Amino acid sequence: MKIAIGSDHAGFEYKEAIKNHLTSKGYEVLDKGTFSKESTDYPIYAKAVAEEVSSGNVDKGIVICGTGIGVSITANKVPGVRAALCTNEFMARLARQHNDANVIAVGARVIGLEHAIAIIETFLNTSFEGGRHERRVHLIEEIDNLKC
Repeated sequence: MKIAIGSDHAGFEYKEAIKNHLTSKGYEVLDKGTFSKESTDYPIYAKAVAEEVSSGNVDKGIVICGTGIGVSITANKVPGVRAALCTNEFMARLARQHNDANVIAVGARVIGLEHAIAIIETFLNTSFEGGRHERRVHLIEEIDNLKC
């Protein structure tokens, strides 16, 4: 599985640790930045990850900022992206099973690093259930396709 990952300065240390963890597990990881703890703007990196997912260049995306809120909002602006802000494994599991989320957002100032890794592992190892949830995902895609 190929995964794009990105963060702002608040999520930089988590991004680096998560990237190393995933690489050690055999995942191919595409780092979209940031590349230091210097203050920067989260939309740049959330958009870069979301575009990789939307284009099909990667299978899933991970975005990280202080709370996870800003990166999730930004990622969801890119058509074809269903980003879910998850603070526990239950949310990560249902984001995949019920929403077919393709990007996970986590907050480095909200949850511990080991917890974040467990949440991300749950997200990456859970499949979409389809069935009644498929209809709902199609409704989301219809909204994505609206011309404003």
